[in-house]
Amino acid sequence: MTAPADGRDDFDFLLGTWQVRNRRLQHPLDPDDDTWEEFDGDAVVRPVLHGLGNIDTISSPTGPGGRPFEGLTLRLFDPSDRSWRIWWTSTRQFGHLDPPMSGAFTGGHGIFFGEDRVDGIPIRVRFDWHALDSDAARWAQAFSFDDGQTWTTNWIMDFTRAPGPAR
Repeated sequence: MTAPADGRDDFDFLLGTWQVRNRRLQHPLDPDDDTWEEFDGDAVVRPVLHGLGNIDTISSPTGPGGRPFEGLTLRLFDPSDRSWRIWWTSTRQFGHLDPPMSGAFTGGHGIFFGEDRVDGIPIRVRFDWHALDSDAARWAQAFSFDDGQTWTTNWIMDFTRAPGPAR
């Protein structure tokens, strides 16, 4: 049985096990600081809810600030409006689930928007997902402090498919 061509398979490119190269601004709220930190991680992405969603975990022994890091993403597809919603949590903020991002894919490029607060400052957030090929993908996060007039990219993850079977 084939799934409807309504967008529910947009994130199927991401299923499996990945090596992830992270590049992240150390102080994304400081417009004068362009100090980037880099660290590697591993990610595992698996489908849930009969393909209407997926969950990933990403971990790094030397994540942001050189400290161990683990994050979890829940992505759910809503067939009624053909959109995805994305929730994120990590060991950087115990017990906190970020507000959802919403969006969709067009031609292998997904754009998702949401509202959040960082250190008490309201921000608009954008995620860009690119399925580069079957063994590579890229995610980038950008913040806007002027209601989407300008964007500053502050985190980039380059995914390379890990060799061997999925964990």
